[in-house]
Amino acid sequence: MAETSLFETAVQFHRAGDVDRAERLYRRVLEREPAHGDALFLLSVLALQAGQLDEAASHLERAVRVAPNNAFYLSSLGSVYRSLGRRSEAVPVLLMAVARKPDLAEAVFNLALSFEEQGESAAAAECYERARALDPSLLQAAERLARLKGKRDAPAPPAGSMSPAELLAALGETLRLAGQANEAAAWYRAALKLNPRLANAHTALGAIHADAGRFDKAIDSFRRALEIDQNFHVARGYLATALDESGRLEETQALYRQAVALRPDDANAHSVLLFNMPFWPGVTASDILEESRLWNERHARPLAAQTKPHENERAPERRLRIGYVSPDFQTHVQSLFTIPLFQHHDHERFEIFCYSSVDNPTSHTDRIRGYADVWREVATLDDAALAELIRRDQIDILVDLTMHMIGRRLLAFARKPAPVQLCWLAYPGTTGLETMDYRLSDPFLDLPDADTGVYSERTIRLPDSFWCYDPLTDVPEVSALPALATGSITFGCLNHSRKINDGVLRLWTTVLTAVPQSRLLLMAPPGNARERVRSIFKKARVNPERIEFVERCGRLDYLSRYREIDVCLDTFPYNGHTTSLDALWMGVPTVTLAGATVASRAGLSQAMNLGLPELIASTPEEYVRIASSLAADLTPLSELRRTLRTRLQQSPLMDGPRFTRNLESVYRDIWRRFCAEK
Repeated sequence: MAETSLFETAVQFHRAGDVDRAERLYRRVLEREPAHGDALFLLSVLALQAGQLDEAASHLERAVRVAPNNAFYLSSLGSVYRSLGRRSEAVPVLLMAVARKPDLAEAVFNLALSFEEQGESAAAAECYERARALDPSLLQAAERLARLKGKRDAPAPPAGSMSPAELLAALGETLRLAGQANEAAAWYRAALKLNPRLANAHTALGAIHADAGRFDKAIDSFRRALEIDQNFHVARGYLATALDESGRLEETQALYRQAVALRPDDANAHSVLLFNMPFWPGVTASDILEESRLWNERHARPLAAQTKPHENERAPERRLRIGYVSPDFQTHVQSLFTIPLFQHHDHERFEIFCYSSVDNPTSHTDRIRGYADVWREVATLDDAALAELIRRDQIDILVDLTMHMIGRRLLAFARKPAPVQLCWLAYPGTTGLETMDYRLSDPFLDLPDADTGVYSERTIRLPDSFWCYDPLTDVPEVSALPALATGSITFGCLNHSRKINDGVLRLWTTVLTAVPQSRLLLMAPPGNARERVRSIFKKARVNPERIEFVERCGRLDYLSRYREIDVCLDTFPYNGHTTSLDALWMGVPTVTLAGATVASRAGLSQAMNLGLPELIASTPEEYVRIASSLAADLTPLSELRRTLRTRLQQSPLMDGPRFTRNLESVYRDIWRRFCAEK
């Protein structure tokens, strides 16, 4: 008889009440298949019915070893441990059961019983509440909850053991990391009822709110965590991000500076400050350079002792090894720019290495991997090990695509693993790194007579554009001009809130005043972020009802929103970069205000590469005039919308072969320069 048939026969005898024959057959199944979890489980049921708790525990322990993720096995084992008086073992097993199946009311109820028997009345009550919420028909939970009212908890657990509050918070963390945010939040709240001073639980609950776009609630949670523990730096980082998402730049700036002051040796906290500085009004290129050099002095220069002579062959015309370092070889905005480059590289003249720290590979990862000659997965390597790997690969020119953004590997570059190193793409700016030889730019981001002494690297201007863009999709199609149907102009901006400072909003109020009946479409999270915008418009006597808010969404839905916008209004001092290219792809022109810093000239660069200098303003007054002029005559605006995608496709901004030839020419020139040096 096959094992499956034998097991089914045993189950039939079990259901019929013939437990002796059922037990014999279960044991025969296990003789043939010792890892048959269900046979072990049902043997434990028979042992329980016979009052043989130790034997039941033995069967369940074997079942759990066979299937460690089976919540029913774990719940039953925890219940048996509790009945045996092994409560210190019961609680963690039951917590594991709930972690694997958060809606298993039986496991939560057993957990409540365990806490109650340990004298932890408050913890038991929280678990009974949760069990009742999961299964309203579980009357025992309601009865026991009523009985617990007024009971006092037992003394605090001995030092070194986790309190019930900490255990429930740990359960919440397990669920959060598994992507079960709602279930995790329920257990965090339960933990905080038991102990409101768990800074980590407040922080985790805030992170769940932030992930759901509830930034006001997130900010409250993070602030509460810091009130409890000023040195809980994770909460400070989360708080700064939530404030940033809400457009509260002054508070964000203060927090980032505070983080660096409190942890001067933390290179990551310092990088976060540097990445954000270009967004803040009043910050000059010299300010950024000064802070970048301080970062280099504190975090990079001490690693200079780890540099070694390079053994690369100094042959100017040989095939070069180019290494690209990035965590973003995946479905990420950088793919819109790396794919047009990688797919056109000349592999006869250049051998392409990719050092990838991708944590969630996608189809874009596979596509980029296919363009590389050598692909290295380096997420598990620290910066020293990454530098050593690059050195062993004898990379000639190493390209950093991340700079001070998330996933940065600048401390690998600080060890100078390649003889020539340059930065590109993350954002136009500087790293401050002494070992970064070059930075890429273009003739519009850094005008020919501009002071490039505000960058620590030598500046190389590509002939046309810093960017080469591919939307990686043909949909959605460009729509007709919305104003033709609505009868009024809709201005719009779908940039991140960190770019939309008060000065930007005040200028936009002037635009809407100059164009009566016009509307403004903005991306901002619900809550205070929107109230801040409404308040500024109200003070300028512009009806806040003229503003329509939308939330963040997936890429195709985001692109579709441009079908509702007639004219985009750029931000400053940090212009739209990818967002402006997305708008152009959807046929929407962007009015831009060129400024003094490199990040404030992205709009200028893109407009010049499109042959549309009329979209560039040099003063706020000119910005208003350009926006008003576009809105005043729908016929040319409609024609511009109809032709803009084709214009973009035919421009240097989407000419992958041209961009790649230009960049490869740069690589060859700087390698020749290196070979000529002593």
